[in-house]
Amino acid sequence: MKKEIFQNIEIPEGIEVKIDRNSLSIKGPKGENKKTFNINKIVLEKKDNLIIIGSKKATKTEKRMINTITAHINNMIKGVQEEFEYKLKICFSHFPISVEIKGNEAMVKNFLGEKIPRKLRIVKGVNVNIDKDIITIKSTDKELAGQVTANFEKATKIRAKDRRVFQDGIYLINRAGKEI
Repeated sequence: MKKEIFQNIEIPEGIEVKIDRNSLSIKGPKGENKKTFNINKIVLEKKDNLIIIGSKKATKTEKRMINTITAHINNMIKGVQEEFEYKLKICFSHFPISVEIKGNEAMVKNFLGEKIPRKLRIVKGVNVNIDKDIITIKSTDKELAGQVTANFEKATKIRAKDRRVFQDGIYLINRAGKEI
């Protein structure tokens, strides 16, 4: 059954929103977020102080897309107001791990006593700071911050060893203000 579904998102003060067909850019005090959505039968428009997302004849698929786009836009607005912050902890018991950042690349040295450092990519638009054994990742885009966090965890994944004994690695301890 087709229904008329519309959702409104209120734009807070100090935030500029530009909509060009299916692309959306949001500017705020902490930075700018841009995203292009794949919308066919969904209307995305700005009226006064509202972003309106909806469809006049929406099926279950359009309803899901509307809810997904609404969640993305809410995350974009939250990101330009205050940056998303992820914290990782460097844990080791056998070999002391050291992490260095050079440009858009991070190197994990001496992981499990390896001579060759493990390298991982840091995406543009993400700030990474290292303070002793805590790595702080900040970005206005939640997806980019999460991807860099996953890159750190994946680079120190232990293979072919007993994980109960070798608990060395870089682990997520705080995701966007929530303790894990």
